[in-house]
Amino acid sequence: MITDKSQITGAEVVLPSRELEATLAFFEDRLGFQLEAIFPADAPAVAVIAGHGLRLRLERAGEGAPGRLRMLCHEPERVANGERVLVAPNGTHIELVQADTPVVVPPLKSEFIISRMGDGVWDAGRAGMLYRDLIPGRLGGRFIASHIRIAEGGPVPDYVHFHKIRFQMIFCRTGWVRLVYEDQGPPFVMQAGDCVLQPPQIRHRVLESSPGLEVIEIACPAVHETFAENLLTLPTPRIDPERDFGGQRFLWHVAAKARWQPWRVAGFECRDTGMSEATRGLAGARVVRPKGAAETPRETHARELQFLFVLDGGATLDYERTHVLSPGDAVTIPAGSPYALRECRDELSLLEVTLPAA
Repeated sequence: MITDKSQITGAEVVLPSRELEATLAFFEDRLGFQLEAIFPADAPAVAVIAGHGLRLRLERAGEGAPGRLRMLCHEPERVANGERVLVAPNGTHIELVQADTPVVVPPLKSEFIISRMGDGVWDAGRAGMLYRDLIPGRLGGRFIASHIRIAEGGPVPDYVHFHKIRFQMIFCRTGWVRLVYEDQGPPFVMQAGDCVLQPPQIRHRVLESSPGLEVIEIACPAVHETFAENLLTLPTPRIDPERDFGGQRFLWHVAAKARWQPWRVAGFECRDTGMSEATRGLAGARVVRPKGAAETPRETHARELQFLFVLDGGATLDYERTHVLSPGDAVTIPAGSPYALRECRDELSLLEVTLPAA
């Protein structure tokens, strides 16, 4: 176990290189590495080279596999006349790959999914958080929805990071959480009923939470990359609430300041989060509650995602058969399938998330 990290000044990757001279020339001439050290002078056995954020130690007498390196390139096909894998004289394979890979959204596989609060399994996730999967089948890998808990509260062992995603939102169900986002000012506290849109690649960090914090997180695609940001400190001195991040802007919806308005179904009202405007129509999110009605008409939809999470109260969902919904239950309804809500209690409160927004 390392007890004093301050004593570490650098790191090297060791590559066995019996053909030291040829391997050194390959890395210098073909890949642009620079020589930093070589010894002994009369019969070189070790060469240390550096380039592209990597430091390599080539050892003539080294043992073990020759290793595999990935070189991140703007246009990999232009580096080596179309070759995508190069082999150094020592046997090291160098893969030339795209540096900024696009977000891949898998084809949608629609299905009806109901996730019960009482049946869910909570798994340990990043930064000490507990996760309950609300869309186990992931709709073919297109969407992920998670019910996330932090039991103890206090400081969260998070770090500045960002996600390569198409869409990602967080809704606070209970408790509070303190967050900070790139170019959005000082840290702020998201309370129960609030939500944020995390646009693509915005740098952010979770700082602390109340005991028993619960949030709902929805993202597309289901499997996406999370990168640590080691060069940026939050909060940033710049404040730009209208900054464009991949066609979207940051959104912090404050429930206490929002107004209720008619929902698309008569007899119900909603508190719209502004997600549609912030994502330019990609997604919509709203909290829905009855206002005089106890049921919705039978209907279908043509969206990628129709997701409901029961925040409070209860109702009965008619979908092929009846399903009694209670707080913490989540439902994903496929396109083209008739459904309706019945027996909606007065205290019913639903989080509805749709892609696209309309």
